[in-house]
Amino acid sequence: MLERWNPLYILILAGLLMALGVILPFLMVIHVLESTFFLNFFAYGSSTLGFMLGIVGVAFYWRKGKK
Repeated sequence: MLERWNPLYILILAGLLMALGVILPFLMVIHVLESTFFLNFFAYGSSTLGFMLGIVGVAFYWRKGKK
């Protein structure tokens, strides 16, 4: 499924997920959002998934450029 995606879209999605992984904890620290187990886990998961998608997106972009 990911072979059909444009690597740029994958990198944009990765950037958004990583930004969400930074913004949510920041909002919890300044007490805009209440810190819950689910929200903490979601922020960590989105940051980790964004990092992994970023690596995949760079690999696809690099492979596409070599062809």
